[in-house]
Amino acid sequence: MLIFKPLVISLGVAGAYAATATTSAQTSSVTGCHNHGSSIYCINGEGQEVLVSASSTPTTGVPAQYTGCHSHGSESYCMDADGNDVLIGEGAAEESSDEHSDHDHEESSSGTEQNCHFHAGVEHCVGSGESENSHASCSVQTRDYDIPLRIGTLFVILVTSAIGVFAPILLMKLPFATINGVVSTVIKQFGTGIILSTAFVHLYTHANLMFTNECLGELDYEATTSAVVMGGIFLAFLLEYIGHRIIVARNSKTAAETTEVESQPTHPKGHYNESPEQPQQSTLACLGHSHGNSDPTQPANKFSVLVMEAGVLFHSILIGLTLVVAGDSFYKTLLVVIVFHQFFEGLALGARIATLPGAIFPSKVGMAAAFALITPIGMAIGLGVLNSFNGNSRGTLIALGTLDALSAGILVWVGVVDMWARDWVIEGGEMLNATIGKALTGGISLITGCVLMGVLGKWA
Repeated sequence: MLIFKPLVISLGVAGAYAATATTSAQTSSVTGCHNHGSSIYCINGEGQEVLVSASSTPTTGVPAQYTGCHSHGSESYCMDADGNDVLIGEGAAEESSDEHSDHDHEESSSGTEQNCHFHAGVEHCVGSGESENSHASCSVQTRDYDIPLRIGTLFVILVTSAIGVFAPILLMKLPFATINGVVSTVIKQFGTGIILSTAFVHLYTHANLMFTNECLGELDYEATTSAVVMGGIFLAFLLEYIGHRIIVARNSKTAAETTEVESQPTHPKGHYNESPEQPQQSTLACLGHSHGNSDPTQPANKFSVLVMEAGVLFHSILIGLTLVVAGDSFYKTLLVVIVFHQFFEGLALGARIATLPGAIFPSKVGMAAAFALITPIGMAIGLGVLNSFNGNSRGTLIALGTLDALSAGILVWVGVVDMWARDWVIEGGEMLNATIGKALTGGISLITGCVLMGVLGKWA
């Protein structure tokens, strides 16, 4: 004798369909039973999916079908493999329809929609489950852009960059010697930390993201990013070395000619050959002490700052471009990060420009203005190509990755050699024999710059 055990099944129909007891009873069986998560779904005779509620799920596994569907008054039942009746109730239809609708939405999201996010301001979309979606993610992404917002923020970046780069130049001119010295130390060492973190956390990481992008394909040489960064380091070294040799040769020649002219009416003939050697020795001796601001014959400061600015400018124009083409959902977040990024980088560059010998105008102002303008120029370029720019095209990825990696190499050289080492461990550096108080102030500023710019690397 069969023991009657009613099992309640909630009927769920895709879309807005809600099954009733009468229509369910007209189906002789439900087949094709299968799992969706913890629930069991079956297909009725009309090709519609019905949901078996969790409370009615058998513990012995998913049955292949429920047969012998029939009506008892206003209620409908089917039978499981053991001959037990399964009740199909109207009250469960709405709930099961909602659950099935949620299931369809999740399935649609995971099967057809794309997950888009941003790497270094360049959108990267990943299709779910279908190769054609993955292929489509490498093409131009069509979307609406808030153009007035981007035009307005161009001027925000311009003002922020200008404040950052000009502030150290003006602060270095404070009339109070003690305050001037402390401000100089803090800003210079904070700027060193900014440059180091920019090179490693921002540029190196961004370049690696470009070269490992799925749309670029697998590179035959896995160390491409590191190799290009090393090329940037060598390029910075070569520029400084050649520049120093040219300036030393020019200064030595000028000093020799000047000494020869001055020595003719005043020195006896027997002492004529000794005089040209003295200024040449003085000129060469000063090369070991590159931090004095009073001797214009020192080439290290000028060239190292110019090389540093070249790396920063390459980086900044890319920042402006990728900021503008970022989607609206990410734009405001990226904008806030870029504002801080440009301000800190401006402080770093401005601190080194301020230590150069000579008047503020025109040389220092020109160098600072170039930094203030370069990111807005990049943004203007981005606005011009807004609807055609494809950050995931092969050519774009190679170009951006190469420029980021070269800039990283240049800033690694400048940050580690010209700024960090030359200030702290090379003979003549201002921090080498500094007082404990000054060393602590400089060290804390250096670490602060590294940490702050490193934190910004989470978003940009």
